[in-house]
Amino acid sequence: MSPTYSPLLEAQRILQYLCQQAGTLGLPESIQDVAAQVKFVSDYDHVYFPIPFKETETAAALKAVEGSVACLLADLKYGKQERTLSVSLEKTTNFLFQAYLATVDGLGKLDPAIKSKLKDTDYLRAQSDPYRRMSANLYETKRAGEYYHIHGSLEASTTLNMLGLESFRPDLNEHSKIVSVIEPAVQKFTIEELEEMNARNKQAGVPALRHEEFLKTPHGASSVDAPTWTVTSLETSTPPVLLPPSSSSSPRILEGIKVLELCRIIAGPTIGRILAEYGANVLKVTGPGLSDVPFFQVDGNMGKHATEIDLKSVQGKEIFERLLEDVDIVLDGYRPGALDKLGYSARALAKIAEKRGKGVIYVNENCFGYTGEWANRPGWQQIADCVSGLAWAQGRFMGVEEPTVPPFPISDYGTGCIGAIAALTGLYNRATKGGSWHGKASLLQYDLLLFKAGQYSEEVQDQLRAQCSTAFLSMRHNHSVDDISRSALAMLQKDHPELFQDSNFETWYSKGYGANVRVVKPVVDISGIGIGFQRGSRPNGTDKASWDFSNDGDSRR
Repeated sequence: MSPTYSPLLEAQRILQYLCQQAGTLGLPESIQDVAAQVKFVSDYDHVYFPIPFKETETAAALKAVEGSVACLLADLKYGKQERTLSVSLEKTTNFLFQAYLATVDGLGKLDPAIKSKLKDTDYLRAQSDPYRRMSANLYETKRAGEYYHIHGSLEASTTLNMLGLESFRPDLNEHSKIVSVIEPAVQKFTIEELEEMNARNKQAGVPALRHEEFLKTPHGASSVDAPTWTVTSLETSTPPVLLPPSSSSSPRILEGIKVLELCRIIAGPTIGRILAEYGANVLKVTGPGLSDVPFFQVDGNMGKHATEIDLKSVQGKEIFERLLEDVDIVLDGYRPGALDKLGYSARALAKIAEKRGKGVIYVNENCFGYTGEWANRPGWQQIADCVSGLAWAQGRFMGVEEPTVPPFPISDYGTGCIGAIAALTGLYNRATKGGSWHGKASLLQYDLLLFKAGQYSEEVQDQLRAQCSTAFLSMRHNHSVDDISRSALAMLQKDHPELFQDSNFETWYSKGYGANVRVVKPVVDISGIGIGFQRGSRPNGTDKASWDFSNDGDSRR
């Protein structure tokens, strides 16, 4: 890598950039004093990902902000003292593709045999059926050189049917054959027609725009100068709430804090996973029969309990509202307005908080952000990456003039870190000022932060490309994120064995899976503070809908 470029120094620069916006981001006033003491560490100072954006450096800076707010909470709980806060670039890198590093009984996401180890929550076969899986992919449209990312989400049939395709094609199980069926169907329509069809059918999907094109859209113009995240007041009548005392010998900042996580897939569950690392009791709530990607639960449900509640039933609402009586943080990662319709919006929960006399922190995570004409559109990581311009930049990095989705769900994990910062900030505000607080994070704003951080220089990009395999550089717009990620993973395993050292991982016996689960360790290290999991992972719906977190049956190996 270029001798003039240092990821360690760049992470420090991006941290300073974020701290300069502390007021806009709703961060505590004293955050800059703590952040100034952060130590970024790396034995290698490498650029790892075959991507033109400073992913590791940006995420490390966000992790430093996360750790800084955690230190301020530790000061409130244990008294102010000097603490060493360090952020490892290698652990940060692993954090950004940890779904591809987790294993159950030694099997990872890309091992075909892993399915036998998982609870099948892919109820509509949107993931397990190769043809239906490709209903979420990038394709060329009617006008040559223009591309659109359709997204069948967790259902697939609606998107396939609106293109004139059958819901199921059991005869199609090879990538090239599937593309030869779906791409011609997409090519019958212009971007404008696909936009209208998607809106009519309430489906996710976006044109793949160059960054300069996105900025010229009304939504781009309204989003580019918006804060990367926000934390704002919901109500001011409830008094300050001290953090619960620790009962364990190892100080854990969030011990006794109760978190309800209403999220699926990656970004939202990552918020809860991070809060569990700091000691919170996180209860993930899904509905019976509600689809979720089975393998993402292995990593995403670490440290949590996971239950099912039917929020559309009278009994389910009663159970949920009993949990709300004691909740401290609510995480909402569903389609904008979904929980509002059920009566559980941020404002509704703030009213509940006022009645009980104790504030609540509500964190929303979505795709497009919370202002602008697309704020209520559904979306996923690849949707944000395509509309913001990341995919076009990735294609150019790979030497082609077409968009290509970046490897790994990196934007998901970065957004999860932002959501965790918002949650921790809300807790700090509740402890020092009282009231209820509303955090907002989005995939799009994380992507825009990458653009603000800047791409690597051409020299660094040239050196990264020189290290890429022919297989990776041959990927094109219609290759799936798993195809691209599989190829990138093989390169990382070959060129950077330091990422895969046992010291970067921890293993738990999971009663829920009946097997050992191996996952990436937490990134942040704070001297004198216990950061880590108190239990292993489990599939959705394993536990009772209760705040009793005893007797998990899990053990660390």
